Amino acid sequence: MSYTKEDILRISKEENVRFVRLQFTDLLGAIKNVEIPVSQLTKALDNKMMFDGSSIEGYVRIEESDMYLYPDLDSWLIFPWVAENRVARLICDVYLPDGNPFPGDPRGILKRNLKEAEEMGFTSFNVGPEPEFFLFKTDEKGNPTNELNDQGGYFDLAPTDLGENCRRDIVITLEEMGFEIEASHHEVAPGQHEIDFKYADALKAADQIQTFKLVVKTIARQHGLHATFMPKPLFGMNGSGMHCNQSLFQGSANAFVDESDELGLSKTARHFMAGTLKHARAFAAITNPTVNSYKRLVPGYEAPCYVAWSASNRSPMIRIPASRGLSTRVEVRNPDPAANPYLALAVLLKAGLDGIKRELSLPAPIDRNIYIMSEEERVEEGIPSLPADLKEALNELIRSEVICDALGDHALAHFYELKEIEWDMYRTQVHQWERDQYITLY
Repeated sequence: MSYTKEDILRISKEENVRFVRLQFTDLLGAIKNVEIPVSQLTKALDNKMMFDGSSIEGYVRIEESDMYLYPDLDSWLIFPWVAENRVARLICDVYLPDGNPFPGDPRGILKRNLKEAEEMGFTSFNVGPEPEFFLFKTDEKGNPTNELNDQGGYFDLAPTDLGENCRRDIVITLEEMGFEIEASHHEVAPGQHEIDFKYADALKAADQIQTFKLVVKTIARQHGLHATFMPKPLFGMNGSGMHCNQSLFQGSANAFVDESDELGLSKTARHFMAGTLKHARAFAAITNPTVNSYKRLVPGYEAPCYVAWSASNRSPMIRIPASRGLSTRVEVRNPDPAANPYLALAVLLKAGLDGIKRELSLPAPIDRNIYIMSEEERVEEGIPSLPADLKEALNELIRSEVICDALGDHALAHFYELKEIEWDMYRTQVHQWERDQYITLY
């Protein structure tokens, strides 16, 4: 829905809203907010609410800390889980005191890349994300344990799927908040779940991912469970992905459609895919941003490890779902739900647009199971691997002019620094596996 300032002030009074969360996202994808009493709502709607940016991960130094929150009025919603003294939220863009957008604001970075697509004649970049999550039991203090909530498998139902009631309550809550839910089901691994919601333009899709994560965690806690979007919480089981179904539109026409093509794909779609494949190793640090992300991207657990595409085969990184016409889309399967959705969609778009600009040629599809191919066969077919770890991904990122440009200097420098620290902490830590392997052997 579209709202005016007057609408929001009227609704907040009618619905007894007492507090408003001015929500934004830090560089690592964590949701942050400044909560204000409703008496300050007019000030917030006039873009006059200030906060200290030096306390936010990846933002600015203490000597340049003042920043302003500019609410997106169309993001207004009231949280349904509070009956009295109700709480609403507005998603905000971050601005500098001089009135310019803050270059390190992830939402602003996505907007900037969407502007480039618009200048190329594409009126919208639609994304249908599929974020998966795990439900773990909590202890008597409410802290997460390592015990899964169920031992169900793909498409299982109660009583095997003990997360069914929690998942239903999540769906009900999301629908009350305006989501159009298409399906929900148990995923492959025990304790793993997926709820699919309808595609939207990229900015709204990224906003929805953040809202989705908040709702899932909130409702799970009401059921005495802990929901995690960690990519690979358990060894020997499938990890959680966030497949992104993407399409570019020109007005009401899907620019990826060409009915005369054998696969129904336009040259634009093929160039877009070629750009995605070309820059996949470089944008992996953004779409798969943690040390843990690369423990999901290994053979044997349905996660893509190889940079290839197919119209049917699910082992490559890109798949073309069977739907055609307005539903023609490109599914990129390597992103995971730990990614900052604004940055992830920005780099995915930038990579595809570069393929269109340069009219990159799409390699032949790989319709064989890549997981069972030998390394020699993969080399012969020209199939690169995604980075093996976060360090390799960071090295690829910093060498890519296109992906660096998508992020901008500020975000790139701060993201790279934060992730170098993360890698170094992991690299120098002594893990339990090492003690199990070596403490008695040597």
